[in-house]
Amino acid sequence: MVDIILTTGTGQGPTELSAFDSALNSAGISNLNLIHLSSVIPNNSKIIEKKYFTDPKEYGYKAYCVFSRNITSKRGDKVYAGLGWLMKSDTSNGGLFVEHQCSTEEGVRKHITDSLTRMQEYRKEKYAKIQMKIIGIECKDQPVCALVCAIYKTEGWE
Repeated sequence: MVDIILTTGTGQGPTELSAFDSALNSAGISNLNLIHLSSVIPNNSKIIEKKYFTDPKEYGYKAYCVFSRNITSKRGDKVYAGLGWLMKSDTSNGGLFVEHQCSTEEGVRKHITDSLTRMQEYRKEKYAKIQMKIIGIECKDQPVCALVCAIYKTEGWE
């Protein structure tokens, strides 16, 4: 069984890049090198929602993941990021992820629903109910970032 850890974070900083790093830190993954995957959840997978813990021995490891991030530096603006997923309705436990960003939670929810509804229309597999995780933050005085990340696996460079 592949445990895919779904973690979230928000952050702020003096630059948009530092806000992104702060959100990575909030999610527990700031010391990993993210390798962005597309959308397929392998068979025999389980999605576990919890804050990720990076073992200090994994500093600089590769992290295979699907993630959504949204960043703004405009005061008063809100940013939302979300991942949505579908698991196959058979016993294989495979599925699909999508990532979306918007200025409203409702916008992210609609994009996720529209994307996953369409993606399952042309596949042979049958899927269960759409699930999603959305997080947001408002920019008050510094750039901010909202992040949702699904970590499939980490590995070293050797």
